[in-house]
This record gives sequence, structure tokens and C-alpha cells, in this order.
Amino acid sequence: MPRQPAPEVFTDITVDPFVRGWLHRPAAASGDVLLLTHGAGGNCNAPLLVAFAETFSSAGFLVLRCDLPYRQNRPYGPPGPGDAKRDRAGLKNALTVLAKMASHRAFIGGQSYGGRQCSMLCAEHENAPVIAGLLLLSYPLHPPGKPEQLRTQHFTDLRTPTLIIQGTRDAFASISELEQAIKQIPAKTRLVPVEGAGHDLGFKGKNKKSDLPRKIATEFESFFMQ
Repeated sequence: MPRQPAPEVFTDITVDPFVRGWLHRPAAASGDVLLLTHGAGGNCNAPLLVAFAETFSSAGFLVLRCDLPYRQNRPYGPPGPGDAKRDRAGLKNALTVLAKMASHRAFIGGQSYGGRQCSMLCAEHENAPVIAGLLLLSYPLHPPGKPEQLRTQHFTDLRTPTLIIQGTRDAFASISELEQAIKQIPAKTRLVPVEGAGHDLGFKGKNKKSDLPRKIATEFESFFMQ
């Protein structure tokens, strides 16, 4: 297998919100691109995103893991109530820039809050760039302990094929809750449980499920590429 190039710092200030992150160029490009973004408490250097970016780059994807606009504005803390719309605008800009580098398809995905914003962008048909598929890592279906506060209002408008990776011990959504919720999505969906994992999917500190990105890449190939 060819040696993978080191990721490059990537910034585009020609758009507002501007794009900031790390670009992983594959040694042998397939022409597909993947945009990855982070959860509410993290940034684009989250170990989970780094591991997934490296795995998908090895599979031929040009991968951009990027910081959402709220994280570009402040290094710590969660997004505020008014940040979501601008965060989606930043995702749209990042994907538009990334898609110009592709000769084939563009995919988008994120962890927790970032994945939710990706899914909402996909549901905004008139505004979203052409997106071939959506990868949701630990979808935050509801706040922990508040199952009545479902974050599914946009699901009926989500027509992008969607692959969901969820830990069986995730306080933000049980597998059975997600199975019921995704019935609202008119697009093709697949839910992949990760046994014993919480909201971080095992990527916290030194206890990392190092084989998970490779397994998910196989699921991704099966779901989107065939």
C-alpha cells in the first residue's frame, strides 16, 4: 500500500464563514471526497475524526476534517443557541470548496452535534450542495435523560442516504430509540451498533477502539458504493 501523505493545514478565507481544518490527500485517489466535523465539546483534532480521516484517506478519499464556525470563534465550550445556522453555512462552504477538488462523489459526516448539523444541511435541499451520502457518528437524538426532547424535526425532509454509527451505551440515544426515529427518514438508512461503546465510540484517552474506523469503512463501502 502506498505511504499516505501527512495531513495539510487547510484554510479558505474567500468565503464567509471561512473554512479551517486539515486536509488528508490520498496516495491513490478514488475521486471521492469526505468532509468530517466534530462534536459540541471538541474540534477537528478529536481522536475519532483523525482516525476516521486516516482510514478513509487510505481507501482513496480526499478527506477534510474541519472546525465549525463556532469553534473557529472560540477555542473552548459548546456552541450557543444562535450558532447552528452559521455552523451549517460553514459546512456548506467547506463542502463546496472540497467538492471542487473531486472528480466523483462528495460525502459529509460528523460526530454528535456536528453530525446533526450535517443532517440538517442535507435536509435543506435548496441550500445544500450535492451530497451523495451522510455519515452520522453518535447521533444526539435527545439530551441525556430527556427522551421526550427528540431532535428529529428535519428527518422527514432528509433524502440523503444515511449511515449511522451508534454505541450501545450512548446516553444520547439507545439503539431501539434510533431504530424507531430513523423510520421517519425517507432515504435509505443503515444503523450500525457498536457494542459496549458510549457517546465517544470508544475514542477517549488511551482507550481507543482502533479497529472501528476500518470496520466502518467496510460498512461504508457496502452501503454507499454497491
